[in-house]
Amino acid sequence: MTERPRVLVTRPAGQAQGLCERLDRAGFEAIHLPALLITGSADDSALAALIPALEQYQLAVFVSINAVRHGLERLLQQRSWPAQTAIATVGASTSAAVEALGLTVSHVPEQEFSSEGLLALPALRDMTGQRVVILRGNGGRDTLYTELGARGAQVEYVEVYRRSCPEDGSATLLPLLREQRLDVVTATSNETLQNLFDMAGIEGQPLLRDIPLVVASTRQAALAARLGFRQGAVIAGHASDAAMADGVLQLGLL
Repeated sequence: MTERPRVLVTRPAGQAQGLCERLDRAGFEAIHLPALLITGSADDSALAALIPALEQYQLAVFVSINAVRHGLERLLQQRSWPAQTAIATVGASTSAAVEALGLTVSHVPEQEFSSEGLLALPALRDMTGQRVVILRGNGGRDTLYTELGARGAQVEYVEVYRRSCPEDGSATLLPLLREQRLDVVTATSNETLQNLFDMAGIEGQPLLRDIPLVVASTRQAALAARLGFRQGAVIAGHASDAAMADGVLQLGLL
């Protein structure tokens, strides 16, 4: 029996099952190695201050499923969601996570699941006089903050989780690279791809660069080029399980 092509799935712990199952059903062997560690925020004071003041905001933006899990779920343990505060998400998966909690998402991109896709919605073109809170992790892009502010909104951040590079990932990744056990690598954010590259280290990076790569967007493809990936990258279009699995299929390994 011919070995199945092996695909490295780098989603955080607890968020990889859907993609792994899709790949397995399609005929691949999915290998899960988180290249992004998600933990709760070390400082809960901003979220604690937001809870009683939520009615003062016309819009709350959740940038990821992690913002829902570490922010919205905790918030709803303390109070109900005010009807006057609309909800926006950057992507469909985040929207589904919000709706699973019984809430309605008013603004979500239909195709381009990104800050730019959300900003392209007609309802967000004029934000004059509106107060907006963005629930997110540490750091990240400031596109939403800057552009919504330029459109007239008063924008605030509330950090509800932290992203970091797993400390023990190299011990698992290096043997996979040395033994040439990976046929495809997937990455759904620039931080994930950079972390994976750092985890490979000086010894593993030349081996990693030779493996076909599937990414979620042109931003990750540009980073892959800067890091020296030799085969370019298949761009899935967005980070959903279905899109990433389709991107792997485009490589024609089966």
